[in-house]
Amino acid sequence: MVVACGEFDADTVEPLERALGRAAAEGFAVVVLDVGAVTFADSGLLNLLVRTQRATTLRIAGSPPQLRRILELTGADQALHLYPSADDACADAL
Repeated sequence: MVVACGEFDADTVEPLERALGRAAAEGFAVVVLDVGAVTFADSGLLNLLVRTQRATTLRIAGSPPQLRRILELTGADQALHLYPSADDACADAL
């Protein structure tokens, strides 16, 4: 599980990108990303989510309203695996 906190845009997404890349490289069948504490997101985070989904099975947990809105507007909510909570995402991965 990777936990994201704070604001994410093209200039600040790199640490999260490294963490998700490490998780995918470790060969885990599923990577859960808890985004419940994300306070701002733009296309930088959206692009990272899509790229990570291509590398591994990504489960996104606890999307706050602003992030969910971006995902819905772009149609990414149809391509990504979204869960109400990290517990739900982890339970589905078992």
